Amino acid sequence: MTEKNKEMDKGAVFEKITARKKELAGKVLILAHHYQQEDVYQFADFTGDSLKLARQAAEADSEYIIFCGVHFMAESADVLTSAKQAVILPDLNAGCPMADMATVEEVESAWHELTEVCGDQKIIPVTYVNSSARIKAFVGTHGGAVCTSSNAERVLSWALSQGDKVFFFPDEHLGRNSSKALGIDDEEIVLWRRGERFGANSDEKLKNAKTILWQGYCHVHQEFSADLVRRWREKVTGIQVIIHPESPFEAVAAADMYGSTEDIIAAVRDAAPGTSWAIGTEVNLVNRLKAQYPDKNIHLLADTACTCNTMSCITPANLLWVLDNLAAGKVVNQITVERETAAGSKLALDRMLEI
Repeated sequence: MTEKNKEMDKGAVFEKITARKKELAGKVLILAHHYQQEDVYQFADFTGDSLKLARQAAEADSEYIIFCGVHFMAESADVLTSAKQAVILPDLNAGCPMADMATVEEVESAWHELTEVCGDQKIIPVTYVNSSARIKAFVGTHGGAVCTSSNAERVLSWALSQGDKVFFFPDEHLGRNSSKALGIDDEEIVLWRRGERFGANSDEKLKNAKTILWQGYCHVHQEFSADLVRRWREKVTGIQVIIHPESPFEAVAAADMYGSTEDIIAAVRDAAPGTSWAIGTEVNLVNRLKAQYPDKNIHLLADTACTCNTMSCITPANLLWVLDNLAAGKVVNQITVERETAAGSKLALDRMLEI
């Protein structure tokens, strides 16, 4: 990104982005995740959660897809689009700490250990979309599927119909919440601790498990707790609490409802005027809902600003930088998944979209 863009007045940057979008109309599609800051979000052609944006990428025919999200999302978009299309991430620093908690080398090692113990049982791997293309490829080539927070229960149910147990990564909380929602007992849900031999589990525990959860989490949603839910109930009579399933089970169980970002948006949108809400998810979405629905009393569930710092790497200045380069015939920050990895990853993504 040029220093000139950094130093420009915000209003001037906005004007130039608008002008570039008009100039490149028909060639460029801008996708933005709900956790993007408003200054970027306002320029998106389509917004959504990971599932919605994955579908949008798959259906897109634009030559250039600018993905205002994080690295794993842009990878998925590259896998689902044609070789004639370029997927661009405005800032290459926009990663996902949760996705980084499960490398393909670690997962392959754990898989070998797990199959050593449970070789007579069929294991189906399931990965949350918040994972690298290499992890998705591992899952695809081993008969598994990707899931999102919107469809995790459906994908987990499918996986259990295909085999004896599920190895779920990288988010232990989404895996536990989805397993509990399906009625799986606590004794049948096992945590695989990273770096520990057999995940620090006995052979018996692994053999008896229905769901084996990788030790991983989102640092934003990890902040929400059952105590915060209790405090809001004491503070505001009749308040409704809705929380994202990346949050710990105790917090989800204490809430009135849980769901993906799309579910959260729908619940607040459809609620009666005057209702009060405490929302457990990233602060940019909560603030956006406050602005969109001033007839409702909307609060962030946590005491501190729960910001996805890597998502916030993308700014209007580097979005403009990408557009300026495209206008000059140059593609920058293109995300390209190696062919063999893309093929395996697509297997897992296609299974999700079919489910």
